[in-house]
Amino acid sequence: MKDTSIKKVLILVTILAVPGFLYYLLQEKGKNRYRPLPIFGHKEVASTFHSVRGKQIPDTIYHIVSDFKLINQNGDSVSWSKYGSNIVILNLFYTKGDANGGGATTKAMKGFNETYQHNKAVNFVGISIDPKTDKPVVLAEYAKVLSAKAGKWDLLTGDSVQLSLLIRNGLSLDAHQEKIGTENKFIHSNMLVLLDSRRRIRGYYEATSKEALLKLDDEIKVLLAEELRNSRDGR
Repeated sequence: MKDTSIKKVLILVTILAVPGFLYYLLQEKGKNRYRPLPIFGHKEVASTFHSVRGKQIPDTIYHIVSDFKLINQNGDSVSWSKYGSNIVILNLFYTKGDANGGGATTKAMKGFNETYQHNKAVNFVGISIDPKTDKPVVLAEYAKVLSAKAGKWDLLTGDSVQLSLLIRNGLSLDAHQEKIGTENKFIHSNMLVLLDSRRRIRGYYEATSKEALLKLDDEIKVLLAEELRNSRDGR
């Protein structure tokens, strides 16, 4: 009888202790095994260090997409500061080539905009590669077709030199003109680009690939969780 009582006590203690132990593992150990998204672009080792479990680890300087000053469909000036600590999904387009929103990257952006329209931590940016044609008044009409609300999904245009530097040097995307028959046509990358709050590139996704778009949807959520974790940790 005594052995039976002891067993009952041990079982009760175990039942009460396990949830607390699991919570400890999730809070204290699980976060150390969290796997963030990769960071794309040039990187170099810094001369500064940070501490991990008492060990000094060299900091890494990652490629950051430089700031800009462009104009959106409302005629408002836009730079990275407009998006604060939000993450950004970005694509290239031009209105003549994406008639009625039919371009691959624009269609993909439209779908993600609908999915995340109520998430205040996510912004969308479309960059026109044809600034000569795509003036704000043209973009305003195009925004109506896409239901692209300025501030949530900005369609940007501006100085061609600045646009070229942003696209090629900042985002490492391709956009150029080719003569096809008697016409000069724009050719541009079909990639969507995922940027974190520090404007580092965290992913490229082919807009014509359903698998890549599903991956982007998953990785938007992963990046949101990472940003929240960093905010709580004071990083």
